[in-house]
Amino acid sequence: MSASDSTEKGEKSSNQQWGGRFSEGVDAFVARFTASIDFDRRLYLHDIQGSVAHAQMLHQAGILSEDELNAIISGLEGILEDIEQGRIDWSIELEDIHMNIEARLTDRIGAAGKKLHTGRSRNDQVATDIRLWLRDEIDAISEELKRLQEGLLDVAERESDTIMPGFTHLQTAQPVTFGHHLMAWYEMLVRDYERLQDCRKRVNISPLGAAALAGTTYPIDREFTASALGFERPSRNSLDSVSDRDFAIEFCAAGALIMTHLSRMSEELVLWTSAQFNFIDLPDRFCTGSSIMPQKKNPDVPELVRGKTGRVNGHLVSLLTLMKSQPMAYNKDNQEDKEPLFDTVDTLKDCLRAFADMVPHVQARKENMLEAARRGFSTATDLADYLVRQGMPFRNAHEVVGKAVAFGIQEGRDLSEMTLVELQVFSDTIKQDVFDVLTLEGSVSARNHLGGTAPEQVRQAVLNARNTL
Repeated sequence: MSASDSTEKGEKSSNQQWGGRFSEGVDAFVARFTASIDFDRRLYLHDIQGSVAHAQMLHQAGILSEDELNAIISGLEGILEDIEQGRIDWSIELEDIHMNIEARLTDRIGAAGKKLHTGRSRNDQVATDIRLWLRDEIDAISEELKRLQEGLLDVAERESDTIMPGFTHLQTAQPVTFGHHLMAWYEMLVRDYERLQDCRKRVNISPLGAAALAGTTYPIDREFTASALGFERPSRNSLDSVSDRDFAIEFCAAGALIMTHLSRMSEELVLWTSAQFNFIDLPDRFCTGSSIMPQKKNPDVPELVRGKTGRVNGHLVSLLTLMKSQPMAYNKDNQEDKEPLFDTVDTLKDCLRAFADMVPHVQARKENMLEAARRGFSTATDLADYLVRQGMPFRNAHEVVGKAVAFGIQEGRDLSEMTLVELQVFSDTIKQDVFDVLTLEGSVSARNHLGGTAPEQVRQAVLNARNTL
């Protein structure tokens, strides 16, 4: 009978793990409403890892015998195998992953299984599980970030000489190289990676041993369990240990920034694949067609990544709101931390994988980029800089070039397409060598300094990045 069927019949549910205090069982609807097993069962591996370390510590403290320790570890290993082979039927009545595993352990090994929870509460247990799980997920996400970075470096190096228009306000500003533009994306991901590693430091602290909120009277060794589980150190305050979810919020904030960066990249990819820009081509396997318009090739992957950014931003707000009014220490509200956190991780991993798979295969339409850079007077600043080097104050040079651009708009010609005589109408300071800076190639090559768009600098930036990565 399902939980909903039980509710309709007014039946009750009980939990044998903590039911001694109660004179009646929990209402079946309430059991379903308060249960978290449907989503927190993904913590099974880390719950078992934490339990093994806790059991080893209890044995060291003389609380468990050698035989009891061996029985517990053997039983937990058997449960792990059953879970991974799909042989476990999860029970809503047992509420969560912790109670489900503990009940199955007791069924397997008897009384020794009931001793495992000595000196431990579900409050510090779940806090430990989440930290162990999130630490592993941060490592996996970091690897996907690095894979995307490597793909960007490959394309940036390949396109280090490819000229395209640079934009401000989405208006043509100055010519840049496509490789330089991609290295701007790379720098965003560098900060993302650094934030994840910094967040990981605060995740990697062990709350195990804080028990419900005040610690325990048993002679536990928190340094032992922290070391056994690979944590940097135990937490310092038992109240804070069980109620802290800052690490989850911080991770979601880092995740929201990663998604914001992917969304910005997505926006440009979508624009660049449009017929109006036609700067790049995406592989067919990352696009879809239209059910009615046979000519369409829709950039669905970047569009969907752009859309999923709102989802991750929402999870961050959800966790901030969840924690904003909670008193110390643990409250049932905290059960609501897992689904936003889990979905943030899943969304990040999927989006990063999609980009890491797709970006190395982006093909530049070089002639279209070059032609677009010729429009919009993108070398106007180069002309102003030329006049300044001849001794003209910059504001005067700005005015001279503005008049030349106005003439070019009227005539439908770029600055580089004007004759020397036409340019000298605006200033007789202009000489024949001006055309060295008015070409697109001359413009990008002139910005040959750290952080500049010159092809030489792009190649050096790629080399430096590879050495760091």
